[in-house]
Amino acid sequence: MDVRLPVISLFSGAGGLDIAVERCAEPPLDQDGRKGPLSVAVATDYDELALSSLRANFNVPTITRDIRLTPTEELLEAGGLSKGEPALVIGGPPCTPFSKSGFWIEEKRESRDPNASLLDEYVRVVTEAQPEAFILENVQGLTYRTHAAQFDRLISAMRDLNYNPQWKVLIAADYGVPQLRRRVFIVGRRDGKKFRFPEGTHSGWSERHSVVDPTKIPYVTAKEAIGDLLPGVLEPGEMLTGEFAELAAEVPPGQNYLWHTDRYGGRNVFKWRSRYWTFLLKLDPDRPSTTLQAQPGPYVGPFHWENVEDSDGNPRARRLRVPEMLRLMTFPEDYKLEGSRSDIQRQLGNAVPVELGKVVVRALMLQLGHLAGPDATRDDAGPEQLSLMP
Repeated sequence: MDVRLPVISLFSGAGGLDIAVERCAEPPLDQDGRKGPLSVAVATDYDELALSSLRANFNVPTITRDIRLTPTEELLEAGGLSKGEPALVIGGPPCTPFSKSGFWIEEKRESRDPNASLLDEYVRVVTEAQPEAFILENVQGLTYRTHAAQFDRLISAMRDLNYNPQWKVLIAADYGVPQLRRRVFIVGRRDGKKFRFPEGTHSGWSERHSVVDPTKIPYVTAKEAIGDLLPGVLEPGEMLTGEFAELAAEVPPGQNYLWHTDRYGGRNVFKWRSRYWTFLLKLDPDRPSTTLQAQPGPYVGPFHWENVEDSDGNPRARRLRVPEMLRLMTFPEDYKLEGSRSDIQRQLGNAVPVELGKVVVRALMLQLGHLAGPDATRDDAGPEQLSLMP
């Protein structure tokens, strides 16, 4: 019999938050090998391929359907739960309506994307399931003024339920993830007490900030995370071909298409700031990766800093391989993912970095009293100091 606390997982995808929930207190805390007080009781998503990946790693009931057509009662029944029994509702509604990707589409720029209503569906499940707490994750763009109506409606609805929602944009690299990925987390407690976000443990510079905290651990770099995987094994479709393949190969590590403007050392092909930053972008091995995107265009990075050769011996930039993407997302290396390489990138690019999710879940479990250990806002709240509450 599983005595762990049950969790309802919405918009589950391939399971980034689900792994974080089940492993929030690694290493194992008792002789039975339990890695935390939580267990996913039911997971749902409209993407059957992503749920196939989830089922390949979790023994959990799943429902493949649009959340708008999925009654909360069915979720509770599938998980063997009653109203008020779930410890958590977790999930990240599809971020497309709020992402910079596709921002050229007028309805998204003006926040008229119908998929934005999925936030309301999340509120509906929390309202009807009445979990002890919830964790909602999304892209930073959800907090932009453009989407103020949707964001304010979400926060107001959770306040009306007395969950006292707290939100913060977290940078994954600040918590030891080798990726400069910014995501907003919204956390609320049924008892109305205020959730306190944990302090970052790492520090470094990025395009947006240059102040480094010397008291913290330096950012984990791309080379530290995936350098030992070289030379590796080529994967189908990893090599860039076509119109910009030669130009991409000439871009140095850490640079992008701007290398080929009149201000840098490449060819004078592009106008200054005429493309997205990620166009022809290569990883800098000495810094964390930029955000791993779910559905990049053919010339959108980040690409690996090392080129490969085509059949004629010409250098060519290459896309990241599956083992490298798993590392950058801090997924377990043996995690099984279904589909093609592009399918797997879509699943990982849509996921929550596991170690970032674990930090948030662990802090919530400490503050709810389901884990015993130091205060969650202190830098020394490491998993080795935690224990399961009796």
